Amino acid sequence: MAILSFSRAINKALSDMMDLDPAVILLGEDIANAGGSFGATRGLLDRFGGHRVIDTPISEAAIAGAAVGAAMSGLRPVVEIMFMDFSTLVMDALVNQAAKARFMFGAQCSVPMVLRTPHGGGLNAGPQHSQCLEAWFAHVPGLKVVVPSDAASAYALLRSAIADPDPVIFVENKALYAAKMEVPDDLALSLGRARLARQGKDATVVAYGAAVHWALEAAARLAEKQIDIEVVDLLSVQPWDEEMVLTSLAKTHRLVVAHEAVEAFGVGAEIVARMADIGFDELDGPIVRVGAPFMPVPFARSLEESFRPDADRIVNAVLRTLE
Repeated sequence: MAILSFSRAINKALSDMMDLDPAVILLGEDIANAGGSFGATRGLLDRFGGHRVIDTPISEAAIAGAAVGAAMSGLRPVVEIMFMDFSTLVMDALVNQAAKARFMFGAQCSVPMVLRTPHGGGLNAGPQHSQCLEAWFAHVPGLKVVVPSDAASAYALLRSAIADPDPVIFVENKALYAAKMEVPDDLALSLGRARLARQGKDATVVAYGAAVHWALEAAARLAEKQIDIEVVDLLSVQPWDEEMVLTSLAKTHRLVVAHEAVEAFGVGAEIVARMADIGFDELDGPIVRVGAPFMPVPFARSLEESFRPDADRIVNAVLRTLE
């Protein structure tokens, strides 16, 4: 067990999987000599060589297209897209090709590739470098979408994503890259399974990524008011752990869903709709969503702080559902 930052945990998972499987290769802009924009691939070029850690031209469409072809030819490419905002340029390869291949070829082939990309604000990077677009990919049959919340889950889930036979979008929150924790070498997490981050009895908060930490902070504040909150860390948003969420709702009878992405038409909306369908009889109060307002991410620090959800908003949402 080692104490690793989120970015170092990503690096270790990549290194470990490249050691285990010579078919694993890395593709991306500035990932080789520079080690990636956030340092996640630092040192891997020296260890594995330029035939497996490949700096690409500045063309996200070309990177994704090459990765799809490589995956269908027997390799396991891991693509880094520098910011999730630039995933707009990979949509044809991911949505029309990678996601459809298993279905269109009658399960005779698959596309075992991973697309890693950072999302989220907090760095004052402006509206074109701060978006959370995971709901786009979660809407596409054939794609899996993973959003770890800390270094340990990032390490375990990236290993599972690389080993998976189908395309996985692996989303990393930029604000978490420096956060450190103990990471067990033998930790194993399955795609599509959530974890119970905190047990409680009065209300359930479902979150993923950075929002898990806001939910835990909110739970600590509410505990001072003798309100006991259960926190479910989704880890995967496609597929998502419907069973754990429903079990928690049946226990607490109140539900809040929180994420950093824009609230409208987001992942939270799907969870709310599903729980209203299959968990309606368990509800003793309204289901409340917490998300960003429907507007581009502001650049100014003060405006971005107001734009991004936080523990205060989750506290208010819990109080609302308890009224």
